[in-house]
Amino acid sequence: MGRLAVGPTIGILAAALIAAGLIAAALAGPAEAGSPKKKKPAPPAPNSIAWSQVGGPALGPAQSIGGYAAGCITGAQALPGEGTGYQVIRMSRQRYYGHPELIDYLKGFGRKVAAAGLGTALIGDMGQARGGPMSFGHASHQIGLDADVWLRLDHPPMGRNARESLTEIKYVDYGRVRVTEDWSERQAQLVRIAASDPRVTRIFVNPAIKLAMCRHAWPDRAFLRKLRPWHGHDGHMHIRLGCPAGSPQCEDQRDIPDGDGCGDEVASWLGSVYPVVERHNGKPQPRYVNMPPACTAVLRAAGTRVAAMDDPHREKALR
Repeated sequence: MGRLAVGPTIGILAAALIAAGLIAAALAGPAEAGSPKKKKPAPPAPNSIAWSQVGGPALGPAQSIGGYAAGCITGAQALPGEGTGYQVIRMSRQRYYGHPELIDYLKGFGRKVAAAGLGTALIGDMGQARGGPMSFGHASHQIGLDADVWLRLDHPPMGRNARESLTEIKYVDYGRVRVTEDWSERQAQLVRIAASDPRVTRIFVNPAIKLAMCRHAWPDRAFLRKLRPWHGHDGHMHIRLGCPAGSPQCEDQRDIPDGDGCGDEVASWLGSVYPVVERHNGKPQPRYVNMPPACTAVLRAAGTRVAAMDDPHREKALR
């Protein structure tokens, strides 16, 4: 067969279409021109494990950096494991560090507890040596200004090994949304003493505990404003200090509402009070927290190890 003749008009039109296609592809860019699409960026790598593995505080002046749930600290100090009116529990977690203001506060708190004849306060998790996210448990406790204090007061001073396996007493009856019969004047006074220091801005407690504190006949009720209802917190109180002087990068929370919070506010919580179950069982749960830029240098900075916390001879003497 012979070749099909192509008229000049058709040939010119075909050439124009081909040229237009090439120009359009060039203008569209590589993705629209048929090249592979760009992949979505991978999610950031977890950083909680790195912060939990730091051996000691970062050198330098004490500064809380960032917010309570995304930040770090330089110049942290370790709370001694034992002191007047208190003892630190579960020290193997290495969460007994804080800003010097927190250390001073807890020592003073212990002395007030002892002076009131309440017994020995059990200090739980504070913060890590350089703050930052923890490998399991708390979302906050990151800038050296948070501390958990258990509400049970029935343990005399004991060795550190014995303090590793203590369990909380839950003071909330979730069926009635009220405190249990184990709640007493001693627990109420413990909370009042904790909240009375002007450095404390908030104390998180179970809504049922807030209600019990509201119903107590206090001569001065000003401290009740600091007691903030929150889920869980049925066996301990979570104490939080405000940003200290000399920490310009510390991010304080908003002011709490006026009033003692004993009316509609606490009532609004009582319909949704439920127990919080910890599912980590002490196992690391890697996660990523978007940290302030200054914390990168804190994590990598030179530091010091607090040898007294790991001295086996000291532990042996305390058993």
